[in-house]
Amino acid sequence: MLHSPTQTDAVIIGAGPVGLFQVFELGLLEIKAHVIDSLPEIGGQCIELYPDKPIYDIPAIPVCTGRELTNNLLKQIAPFGAQFHLGQEVTKLEPQADGRFLISTSRDQHFLSKTVFIAAGVGAFQPRTLRLDGIEAFDDKQIFYHVKNPEQFINKKIVICGGGDSALDWALYFADKVTSLTLIHRRDDFKAAPKSIAKMRELCANNQIQLLIGQITGYELAQDRISQIAVTGIDGNTQSIPVDDLLIFFGLSPKLGPIADWGLDIERKQVVVDTEKFQTSIPGIYAVGDINIYPGKKKLILSGFHEAALAAFAAAQYLNPEKSIQLQYTTTSPKLHKVLGVTPPIFE
Repeated sequence: MLHSPTQTDAVIIGAGPVGLFQVFELGLLEIKAHVIDSLPEIGGQCIELYPDKPIYDIPAIPVCTGRELTNNLLKQIAPFGAQFHLGQEVTKLEPQADGRFLISTSRDQHFLSKTVFIAAGVGAFQPRTLRLDGIEAFDDKQIFYHVKNPEQFINKKIVICGGGDSALDWALYFADKVTSLTLIHRRDDFKAAPKSIAKMRELCANNQIQLLIGQITGYELAQDRISQIAVTGIDGNTQSIPVDDLLIFFGLSPKLGPIADWGLDIERKQVVVDTEKFQTSIPGIYAVGDINIYPGKKKLILSGFHEAALAAFAAAQYLNPEKSIQLQYTTTSPKLHKVLGVTPPIFE
């Protein structure tokens, strides 16, 4: 049974930096937006893949981390009251007779929107999973690909798999909070912050973390729960490790997913747009950021910001075809000052 859909002027698919800036550009034009993302946290790739790594090519910001960029964008869009719907994928997008779009998500939420902005990066990110027969039955029970509630792992025997920032960050966090902690990576080469790697090796030397170089190749059950895992090292030898919970950080795999079925022009798994409006082949649907393709396309955050600005103006004209949309400047426009809720200083 279809619940009554939320009606809105704009739905943004993707809560990464470009999706967040799309909220800002729409907000300046007094267009309210709902934002949907498959990940459980706002920030897209910036938060999931490099939250603490430096970014050097954001205009006027010599250096910032992915987390800092996300937090600053959230501050910037705060006046516009965007509503976020996280941890759910858009499964259907259906044009309606009145020109609006009915959007459905994997959590059975529905939106009826006049415009749609696809800012989904390179697609919906899904965690790369542990590949063992039947292991998926333990997802969110003993196998976790995101840490939502750290308290649930305290005083347990945990195993962390992975060699990136997420794996090491959580290994360092839990080292003195659990009964035992085993870190497993397929090779003795870690792609994480140097300080984190150094601290992890120090804790290994002090026997607070057990480091195993190899892969999980099997598991044993006791009373319908995983009680032990088999780890096969690079030397071919296998050992059993007792475990209560496993935290898996193998990274994320982007998938175009349902977007491919929405009737849009697709080229090399990217959405084709024009460079005037960043509109797709369907009027009222726009694509910004890494998900789109056009001649000369460069996959840069700053390019996505530019695209979001032009898409917002195009959408404003689409929503109000009889109205002339004037370009105003946040420095001097009283109307924009009101929208932003700011009082500019008076210069004499």
